[in-house]
Amino acid sequence: MTTATDTGRMPGAPAAVASRRMSASSAPLAWLRERGMGASILVAAISSAFGAILLSATGYIAAIMRADPFIGESGTLAVVLAIMSVLLLGVAVYVAAIVTANTFATVIAGRTRRIALLRLIGASARSQRAEVARQGLVVGIIGAAVGLGAGILASWAGVLLAGSLLGVDEVEYAVIQPVLVLPAIVVALTTWAAAWAGSRRVLTVTPLQALGGSVEASHGAYVRRGGRNGAAIALFGIGAALLAGGIVLGLVTPLGVIVAFFGGIFSFTGLALGATLVMPPVLKLVGRLFGSSATARLAAENALRYPERSSRMAIGVVMGVTLVTMFAVALETVKVVLTTSGGGEPPVEMTTLIDTFAGVMMGLVAVSAVIAAVGLVNLLTIGVVQRRRELGLLRALGVSTGQVRRMVLLEAAHITIAATATGLVLGIAYGWAGAQSLLGAVPMPPSWASPTLVAPAVPWVPVAVIVVATAVLTLVAAVVPTRLATRVAPVEALAD
Repeated sequence: MTTATDTGRMPGAPAAVASRRMSASSAPLAWLRERGMGASILVAAISSAFGAILLSATGYIAAIMRADPFIGESGTLAVVLAIMSVLLLGVAVYVAAIVTANTFATVIAGRTRRIALLRLIGASARSQRAEVARQGLVVGIIGAAVGLGAGILASWAGVLLAGSLLGVDEVEYAVIQPVLVLPAIVVALTTWAAAWAGSRRVLTVTPLQALGGSVEASHGAYVRRGGRNGAAIALFGIGAALLAGGIVLGLVTPLGVIVAFFGGIFSFTGLALGATLVMPPVLKLVGRLFGSSATARLAAENALRYPERSSRMAIGVVMGVTLVTMFAVALETVKVVLTTSGGGEPPVEMTTLIDTFAGVMMGLVAVSAVIAAVGLVNLLTIGVVQRRRELGLLRALGVSTGQVRRMVLLEAAHITIAATATGLVLGIAYGWAGAQSLLGAVPMPPSWASPTLVAPAVPWVPVAVIVVATAVLTLVAAVVPTRLATRVAPVEALAD
């Protein structure tokens, strides 16, 4: 009788191993223990909670505005508040979708050999991709449900605290409303769609890859992808045109911010789609700043050897920096627009309202940055786990533990510097376009000047805080991957 040990040595071992793995993975929800799934659930939960808190916060602010005799009749402010609520929710869902798609794409890259084994014993690429999409739906439902409950509790506590601190206890607002379910539904469906988009790599996995190691495409191979690169350039061009159109339309009506919003979505999507074309050379250029040591050169060259992986990580940082910078610049530019339109400082009541709204919105948009940060930590960890053989080979060739640790940290530093610089440029452009397209046509007393066009106003102190916070985040995020990189013995890593 053939034993399990004997089977592992027979020619048909790959099919037998794949069969056993498939049987083991058939246990209900066993795949949730796979690295990366917990972070995806967390992203969905944060997004769903964000949506519930955002709708509750803006609804509560609207209730306070209606109760205020000075601004209660301002239809423009009500429209601005409603537009900002929808746009902020859209930004959060968009960020979560990109983070989830990148996570699933990275997870699929690590499953390449297993998928190839399943293809070898008869499984189709379409069925494998459908399985990944179902996993995404389950992740989205679990995360959305948890986030909805947490968001409602946080909103209830926030309303009580705000009423006590602001002295507006007489304002009545019901926290539990049917509309709060909408963000949870949107997050679940978006996670499902993001998993489907991130699993497109399954279609390119061939059964022959089960017989040998798979190699990621080089930077040159991505440069030659004319269709994808053309789509990325087209999206970025359309987005830039819409941003310009939104600014011009914003000199006539506040609805210009909607056009600018879609311009930002299109342009950033084009950047994300073409990240494998743009980011690796930038990362390599930044790598030259770290000197010419063997460790520094190896870390810099990894950006081009693994362009898809490094680009996914960089885009996550770019999103976080862009978001926070965008709103900091937008709020500072809003004050300049209102001051210029009014021919002097705006009324004290208006300034107080702007500062309150700015504090709430910056707190809310920070959640989107947290979503991007979770994606960065997750991708760094998964990337190191999937490079066990590479890191084991380096250790076997004589590279010390300290050098491996330094290489991983330098790779994280490359990503941080390149992505932070890109995010700052995009954030300043998007923030100025958003403020200008939203309030360029709004006249203010006493001069009631309109339309108003101003230069971008950059708050340098918040920008410096953003840079420092991003650097600290990257160092913290690299701690766990660095430990994983140096914990495994070379022989054990090479045996994987």
